[in-house]
Amino acid sequence: MRGPLAALAVCLLAGACSPGLKGVDEAALNDAVGKAVGDPSTCVLLVDHGGKVLWRYGTHMTCARELPSCGKPGDTLTIDDLARDAAKGDEVAISCPSTPDGLRSVGWASGPVQSSPKAHHPPLAFAAVMEGERALPGREITARLTDAFANAGL
Repeated sequence: MRGPLAALAVCLLAGACSPGLKGVDEAALNDAVGKAVGDPSTCVLLVDHGGKVLWRYGTHMTCARELPSCGKPGDTLTIDDLARDAAKGDEVAISCPSTPDGLRSVGWASGPVQSSPKAHHPPLAFAAVMEGERALPGREITARLTDAFANAGL
């Protein structure tokens, strides 16, 4: 499979279809993020400073979950809420148990994307969540995504 069909297959299989990032090789971005934090329980969004989602890694089901916010007990958060705040400049790197028995955890991460001088896209922010028995802490998600974005040429 080559050309547009291959790109569509990658988009559908990775769950990373997007309105588009101009000048970004989305296959390379999907691969870099997948290698850095790839897990069926991971969702990563890239948004512009208006909050518009330009790229998504993760399935609709994974990205639609409401999970503990790691703030006040009982508070929950969605990736869309985190992305909206990231677009306004908020940065988060936090994690906590996501089940009462502590066997599962959730990691939240968000902040600005450090764009290369050659970037042809608007300034971006990211929001990410990972939940499960092997979820990474928010700080680790941030560090890994920073490297992945650079490796993908953002």
